[in-house]
Amino acid sequence: MHSRKPFYIFVALLFIIGISTSIYRGIEHNVPFLPGEQVQSWAVDAKISFNGTNQPAEVNFSLPNDPAFDILVENASSPGYGLTISAEAKNRRAVWSIREASGSQALYYRVTLVPTGKLNIETDEVPVAPEAYLWPATEKSAAEQITEEVWVRSATNLSFAQQLMNLINDNDQSQNMALLLSANTPTNLFVHMLHSKGVPARIVNGLQLEDQRRRQQLTSYVQVYNDGEWELFDVPNNKKGRDNTLVLWEYTGNSVLDVMGGTNSLVNFSMLQDTRSALATSIDMMMNDDAWDFSLYQLPLEEQSTFKGILLIPIGVLVVVFLRVIVGIKTSGTFMPVLIALAFIQTTLLTGLIGFLLIVAFGLMIRSYLSTLNLLLISRISAVIIVVIFIIGLFTLISFKLGLSEGLTITFFPMIILAWTIERMSILWEEEGPKKVFVSGGGSLFVATLAYLAMDNQLVQHWVFNFLGVHLVILALVLVMGQYTGYRLTELKRFKPLVGEQ
Repeated sequence: MHSRKPFYIFVALLFIIGISTSIYRGIEHNVPFLPGEQVQSWAVDAKISFNGTNQPAEVNFSLPNDPAFDILVENASSPGYGLTISAEAKNRRAVWSIREASGSQALYYRVTLVPTGKLNIETDEVPVAPEAYLWPATEKSAAEQITEEVWVRSATNLSFAQQLMNLINDNDQSQNMALLLSANTPTNLFVHMLHSKGVPARIVNGLQLEDQRRRQQLTSYVQVYNDGEWELFDVPNNKKGRDNTLVLWEYTGNSVLDVMGGTNSLVNFSMLQDTRSALATSIDMMMNDDAWDFSLYQLPLEEQSTFKGILLIPIGVLVVVFLRVIVGIKTSGTFMPVLIALAFIQTTLLTGLIGFLLIVAFGLMIRSYLSTLNLLLISRISAVIIVVIFIIGLFTLISFKLGLSEGLTITFFPMIILAWTIERMSILWEEEGPKKVFVSGGGSLFVATLAYLAMDNQLVQHWVFNFLGVHLVILALVLVMGQYTGYRLTELKRFKPLVGEQ
């Protein structure tokens, strides 16, 4: 007897791989687990303006690279200018250049951002301790006194920064703090105090997103390094951290805009919020990344539509296997209910049931006449197929004449399968009587209905097409049920008299 261990290991691997790939797809590629999910996106326009000085001009502009936002689409409008976008991961920049720029110049950059929820900026590189800030003589004593007092009361870089920010924004300020703020902005004073104690900190530029906002400029924030992470501080507003409406446009310590060959340079931002499908967004992101992927969305639309129907078949097969192997429902033909269920998807359930019963009923009547002719099997089946086509054509025509548009969908029924179903039922009628025919036909319709309900479910359709690992799980379930050799649920009724005697 062969060991079952390799089989169980194989089934377990199918489960694990199927579930793991589905989870990976949902988390890594942001494919929504539920259909119909929506995500917010932000269209941001940056307008760079400057005055040309009748000489070659080069504009170097920082591009967003914030892990809190994915870039869905970006493009630039710069008539007459050459454009280069650097591919450097940590310092993405756009460089416009022209041989001669004169008068007022305007360059545009547009980007569509999708929030990712990754608000933390982590780093594996421990920054170099900054050089201590050299305070002016008039401020040195006050600054040292404040920093020493706060340093003693703090335990980490984070707590030191938090207390400093609170002190800067305290309504009841000391004379020392008032003196320092009279000569420094709150943000600069905050950074100088942190550097005085060797705490790594840097000024970064962020853009606060607000729907339909125009002519907005970047705002300065401060990042403080603490235990492998850069913490964000909004000093003027006495706020730590950020939400998903703040884009860190530049946070590597470089300038946002450098213009050579121009004067009075300025950059303004306009933004617009939009809501779009989460699935469409994840597909666009995968296409942008050019990542090696098994997504069926890489296929042409015609093939995608075909696969959306094909990938539902395993669901119908799973329903059939469960109802036949575990429950014990008898059907006419093993997988005929799956094909009927596929037809139901096109015709809707009620129209499909009526059409199926009419075709089979008329087909059985015609088949009873053919049986009296003692034809060969091939000729008889061929005749039944032709008759089924005639019946479908006749019903379609009658439906059209009566204005019943639902009846036109009856052409989606698999004609060959219907012909074989009629042939089997006819033979069964002749050999075992009409009761067996009704049991077998009723079982087929019942299984086909359940398969249709499963296959027509939007959640199921979403999963089988977007998470291909689901099919490995279905395969594993079918294999497991294939090992079942016990009683069917419908067979248990045989033991009912024994239960009654007890």
